[in-house]
Amino acid sequence: MQRETNRYFKFDWITIILFLLLVAYGWLNILSASHTGQTIDYLDFSQPYGKQLMFIFLTFALIVVILAIDTKFYERFASLIYIVSLLSLVGLFIFGKNVNGATSWYAFGGMTIQPSEFAKTATALAVAKYISDLHTDIKTFKDQIRTFIVIAIPAFLILLQNDAGSTIVYAAFFFVLYREGLPKIYLTIGILLVLIAILALKFGALATSLGATTLILTYHFTRKRKPAFYNTLFTIIICGILAFGIKFFYSNILQPHQQNRITLWLRLEKDPVKLERMKKREAYNLIQSEQAISSGGWTGKGFLEGTRTTGKFVPEQHTDYIFSTVGEEWGFAGSVFVILLFVLLLLRILHLSELQKSQFSRVYGYSVAAIMFIHFMINIGMVMGLIPTIGIPLPFFSYGGSGLWGFTILLFIFIKLDSNRINEW
Repeated sequence: MQRETNRYFKFDWITIILFLLLVAYGWLNILSASHTGQTIDYLDFSQPYGKQLMFIFLTFALIVVILAIDTKFYERFASLIYIVSLLSLVGLFIFGKNVNGATSWYAFGGMTIQPSEFAKTATALAVAKYISDLHTDIKTFKDQIRTFIVIAIPAFLILLQNDAGSTIVYAAFFFVLYREGLPKIYLTIGILLVLIAILALKFGALATSLGATTLILTYHFTRKRKPAFYNTLFTIIICGILAFGIKFFYSNILQPHQQNRITLWLRLEKDPVKLERMKKREAYNLIQSEQAISSGGWTGKGFLEGTRTTGKFVPEQHTDYIFSTVGEEWGFAGSVFVILLFVLLLLRILHLSELQKSQFSRVYGYSVAAIMFIHFMINIGMVMGLIPTIGIPLPFFSYGGSGLWGFTILLFIFIKLDSNRINEW
């Protein structure tokens, strides 16, 4: 009886403690970014910090439910969960609420729910289910295409909602598939596509095509074992198509504000008047965020003492730009602490994933780590100006019930799956 009771408490507490630290530290920074300078009423649900506190309490109830469900449920009903998630995304086109140009929310009274935050978990379960059912690596082209389709459907639906940031997150699954046997050529193509895109926008499609042709021909004629020339010619043609295709996509498909963000990041605009006008519109948040972070110095200005934070210089600072609050009030030391917490959490998830005896649990664990890594890398990189502005939250830190609950479900399903391994010995 004692053994049966204890098994319900055998979870990886290192992961849980890291989660609790991130949630608590995140809430403190939401409090800083949203309080008005008056007396703080923690139960004031008209303020973001009050709402987030309510979301956190509801999160603990959600955790209890997730850990109480039998582990077999997640694998057995992974496909059904995925289908329900797709239906919730489709329903947005009929019943969705438009916020800041994106139709990504359902409105229930005074609350909103963003299905895309939960679709990532559903997709991770579906991918883990499909790959584990193969009982082998995904090396056949047929299995690769089917896996890509599972990932692409929710990504495409989210893209149609005008939520490009959440769509990009689905690129995280390439790291998962690579671990499960996806040939290196896909990863190589992905890296080349990003490189050609940057070069084509920076130096022009023609110059990029000519440069790529020169490098490819040099590689062809300097190798001792020369590849077939038609393969070399095919590679040159593909690079040219990509270079001109990226230029067309940038000029004709992307919306003006998206073009301007890339233009600022790559410093494509030469006209100082246009550049200054562009900075005031698309780069205002980023400039204010960078100034807030740099003003924090080594140790920060202190909790609730950030002048740029309390002065509301950074719009919507408690959401996507929450890391700028950390930089100003906790300084370099506090920023490193946050980054260290995330790195430790990601490494812990990867470590536990490799210990799994079930392929389903391993694939799902890698999916959790990959999704969180993409969010972490893009959000902090965006706030510091290292990558173009892309609106996605920092896991467990940014304000919002859907984001907090989505990441909590994502993580604690894995913790529940991992409990099988702990309770077996």
